[in-house]
Amino acid sequence: MHEVISGLRHACVSCGLREVCLPAGIPADSLRLIDAAVRQRRPLRAREVLFHAGAGFECLYLVRSGALMSCSHEEDGSEQVQGFHLPGELVGLDGMAGGRHGCSVVALEPTNVCALPLALVQDMMVEVPELQSALMRIIARETVNDHLHVAMMGRRSAHERLAAFLLSLSERHARIGRDPRRLRLTMSRSEIGSFLGLAEETVSRLFSRMHASGLLEVCGRTVLIRDGEALRQVCHGQVDPCRPGHAHARQNHPPA
Repeated sequence: MHEVISGLRHACVSCGLREVCLPAGIPADSLRLIDAAVRQRRPLRAREVLFHAGAGFECLYLVRSGALMSCSHEEDGSEQVQGFHLPGELVGLDGMAGGRHGCSVVALEPTNVCALPLALVQDMMVEVPELQSALMRIIARETVNDHLHVAMMGRRSAHERLAAFLLSLSERHARIGRDPRRLRLTMSRSEIGSFLGLAEETVSRLFSRMHASGLLEVCGRTVLIRDGEALRQVCHGQVDPCRPGHAHARQNHPPA
């Protein structure tokens, strides 16, 4: 499962995500130790499962390219989207508590991941203290993302939730050097709705209204944020994107 495919192997030292994953200035010898522990799987095809809910926890996975989606299955058989994972983000933390994964993870598009076998990581952190700090930083970032999702779900209106989701994606794009204004959505409207607790039709309608209001330019799965400040005001309930002249704040919600 964790076999190294030599034709796909790339050293950490040459990886474009190195600055996202590892501390700056890490010694070359330490980099070689880290690289020896990383197992790069074959590429995942779009909609291919990385691991299923209930699978034994063996590795943490770092997204190298592409995008993943984690989801759980409810008792009635429905699927609940738990999160979306972009390059530089860690997947599989849910397995650390009980030794088994609570969610399934599937590729949204052709995706490469770096697998970090837990046993090797634990040994290596003794030899490379910098790795421990790097992993703790990534784990802390994932915890923050989870808290942001809880806060997002607590927002009163559907357009506030969607605005918060788009702003979160924008910030994550900026962290890995992508254009924070131009978002390519690898997930469907239905999957966005599941993540936000909204119906697919509601998500589609909101995108149309935000496009018409000038907040966004929406073309299929490509979304251009035309007015980032107004989108932040929507997120905080200060602007109604469904009304013309979205840049004017509601009288009863003055800008902070």
